[in-house]
Amino acid sequence: MVPTTATAKSKDPRRQEFYERIGKRDMAPLWEVLKNIVPKEPNTPCVPVLWRFDEVKSFVHEAGTLITAEEAERRVLVLENPALRGQSCATQSLYAGLQLIMPGEIAGAHRHTAGAIRLILDGEGAYTQVNGEKTIMRRGDFVMTPSGTIHDHGNDSDKPMIWLDVLDVPTVNFFSTSFFEDISEGSQNTEYENDESSIRYGAGVMPDGTDTSLRHSPIVNYAYARMKPILDRLVKSQEINPNHGARIRYANPLNGGWVTPIMGAHLSMLPKSFKSKPYRSTDSTIYACVEGRGTTKVGDTELDWTPGDVFVVPSWKTHTHHAAEEAVLFGISDRPAQEALGLWREEK
Repeated sequence: MVPTTATAKSKDPRRQEFYERIGKRDMAPLWEVLKNIVPKEPNTPCVPVLWRFDEVKSFVHEAGTLITAEEAERRVLVLENPALRGQSCATQSLYAGLQLIMPGEIAGAHRHTAGAIRLILDGEGAYTQVNGEKTIMRRGDFVMTPSGTIHDHGNDSDKPMIWLDVLDVPTVNFFSTSFFEDISEGSQNTEYENDESSIRYGAGVMPDGTDTSLRHSPIVNYAYARMKPILDRLVKSQEINPNHGARIRYANPLNGGWVTPIMGAHLSMLPKSFKSKPYRSTDSTIYACVEGRGTTKVGDTELDWTPGDVFVVPSWKTHTHHAAEEAVLFGISDRPAQEALGLWREEK
């Protein structure tokens, strides 16, 4: 086969020699890599993946027999996207893991630049403290530990507790802006009662003089017991988005924006037999099934989910949801960061 002119030119020894010379000066020819660094549309390295809670729960509990919460700092099994192994990433911008705290344990107070959320998957009665506010956690609760806040965990109940951690660690590390500080080996001093922030800021009023410039939500725990009735009302009134079902957005009550400047979350109820229309967006999303069962089809990949399962829909991958029975899905992504940078796009 006779090579094309373009192919022949790309192998021109004069060019190769030129590339080698400029390489010694830490330079490279843009024309050789342009299509890779400026693709025609998003080309994420992430792949669709699902972790079945019934299958991984035993591994999480086994970790509890191998290492203490004190030794581990945080006893977590990282959920790694198969296409990003070794990078501690569930998506290109977000970290996810399953954290275990055993009865009587304390995971000491610390703080870091990366923001974190907890979605409670199994058990109830353990607590998280954030800047002095202790909140008792129950299944389905969405607990916030924003960037720079002091937080610790403890379990005063008689049963183990597992939750999903999602942090914006890969995004923070991309900018090389990560800081970490140990505060104590034990719990911080409790200053506020359980649900104090929800009472102060979640009722449509706020203390006079509140600093409303805070870029993250001041609410520590968006309790599932308060969120689900809202979804029930949306379904009853037929306010059902054809792409997402009956969906609410966790909001910062100070400004109506996202709960954090980097990560944003939704909670969706899919009525029984609901089939969503095809949808894609530029934010890769980590989903967790809170209730019910169904299937999410991402391209040719089908992900069958049940309560506690965690799965990933990569950026710009067309997907649909099908609920075999009434279901509730939690979803979190880097959409706020993309919107702030003018990058986010969706296609319905």
